[in-house]
Amino acid sequence: MRDFIRRFQQLKKENEELYAMVDKNEKDLKQLQAKLTQQENDYQLLKMARMVEITDGDLQGAKDRLAKLIRDVNKCIAILSDEK
Repeated sequence: MRDFIRRFQQLKKENEELYAMVDKNEKDLKQLQAKLTQQENDYQLLKMARMVEITDGDLQGAKDRLAKLIRDVNKCIAILSDEK
């Protein structure tokens, strides 16, 4: 009977330790999720800032790059059309 009581106490202690680990992991997970959300928000703000920067400062450069991309796409379409 003493062995059962001792084993019960050991299991009870182990159970408490495991619950403490689970609580710590849940807390860490919530912190990481909050950090991820903040990083995603920061990333969105940086993307918007970059778009504003392009439209404000280097509009002609952005237009030139876009025109070049359009020409490249048109060349690719022409090549694909010729292959048929």
